[in-house]
Amino acid sequence: MYLLSPNLRCLLIATLALPLCFALAGCPSKGGGDEAGDPILIGEISSITGKEGAFGQSAHRGIVLAIEEANARGGVLGGRSLRLLTEDNQSKAGGSGTAARKLISRNKVVAILGEVVSSRSLEIASIAQLTHTPMISPASTAESVTQAGDYVFRVCFLDSFQGTVMGKFAYEMLGLRRVAILSSVSSAYSVGLAKHFKETFVGLGGTIAVEQKFAEGDKDFKAQLTAIRASGIDAIYVPAYYTETALISKQARELGLTIPLMGGDGWGSPELLEIGGAAVEGIYYSTHYSPESTAAQVVEFVSKYRERWGGETPDAFAALGYDAALLLIDSLERAGTTESAALRDAIAATRDLLGATGRTAIDENGNASKAATIMTVKNGRFTYVGEVASEPSQ
Repeated sequence: MYLLSPNLRCLLIATLALPLCFALAGCPSKGGGDEAGDPILIGEISSITGKEGAFGQSAHRGIVLAIEEANARGGVLGGRSLRLLTEDNQSKAGGSGTAARKLISRNKVVAILGEVVSSRSLEIASIAQLTHTPMISPASTAESVTQAGDYVFRVCFLDSFQGTVMGKFAYEMLGLRRVAILSSVSSAYSVGLAKHFKETFVGLGGTIAVEQKFAEGDKDFKAQLTAIRASGIDAIYVPAYYTETALISKQARELGLTIPLMGGDGWGSPELLEIGGAAVEGIYYSTHYSPESTAAQVVEFVSKYRERWGGETPDAFAALGYDAALLLIDSLERAGTTESAALRDAIAATRDLLGATGRTAIDENGNASKAATIMTVKNGRFTYVGEVASEPSQ
C-alpha cells in the first residue's frame, strides 16, 4: 500500500470534503431564512425494519409522542408546528449516511434524531458535523459517536459507563469471580462494552476465563459456547443485541449451561422474551429506565405512551426516543431560532432537562450524564433490580 505524507493526506481529505459540503448545502448556518408560519422540519433516521427493527420502532413512537405533544401545545417559536420526516435504514450499513444526505440537502431539516445503533449513528455523525446540522442520538452508547464533533449529541449514557456498571454489579452484587465474554467483532457497541466490563471486573479481582467472538448475523454459537462451557465459569457477559442474545441463550441452555447471562441495553426489547422464551429467565442487563419506576415523570410518560400506542408499555428505547425529541424541542425554544449554530449552542447548554429517563445534563463532549438501571427477567417478564446513579469507582 502506498502511504501519503500526513500533510498531503490532510490536504486530500479537505479537498474531497469540500465538494460534499457544497453539495449538501449545509456548511453555512441553516434555518435562518424560514418563513415564520412554515413547519419546522425535523429528520429522523432509524432502523424501523430489519434485525434491530424493534429498537427503531420503539424510539420512533417515543419521538412521535413528544412531537405530537409539542404541536398540541401550539408548536414552538411563536406557533410554528413541528413536522417529522422519518427515514428507515432497514438496519443495514450504509443506509443511514444516504438518508442523512437526503434529509439535509433535499428536505432542509434543521436537525436529525437518530440513530439507535452506534455503528449507524457514526455514519450520520460525520455528515451532521460537516454540514453543521445538530444531531441527537437517542440510544447510541459507543464513545466514538460524539467524538465526530460539536454538532453531535446523545441522551443516553456511554458504553464505558454501562460496561463499568455491569462489571461492578457482577463482582460485588452477584459475587461472581470467573466470567466468560462472548462478543461481536463487527459491532462498535459490543467491542466497547466488552472492553469496559473486562477492565472493571478484572480490576476488582475477577477473572475473565475465556473470550469468544462472533460476527453480526451469525445464528450458530454452539462452538463458542462449547469452549466456554469447558472453562468452568460462573456467568457469561454477552454485549450484543436482542436477536443474537436470544439465540445465544437458547443454545447455551441446550448445551447444559444454566449459569446467568449478562449484557447491556441492547437486550431491552420484548422481542428478547418472544424469541428466547424460558432460556432468558434469570438474565441481567443494564439499561436506561424501567417502566416500573414510581417516579412521577415515568408514571406520566408510561400513561401517555400507552394511551397513544394502544396499551403498549414503553421500553427504554421508546423513553430515549421521547427524551431525544424533548431535548431538541426544549433547545429550539431556548435558542429562539432554527439557525443551526444557535440551536447547537442551546443543546450544548442543557443542564437539567427532566424527561422519561430522568434528568439530562449535556457535558462538554455532547454526552448525557444519566443513571443506569439494572433489570432481570423473572417469570417471563422484565423486572427492575436497582439503579446506579453515578459512575462507580474502579
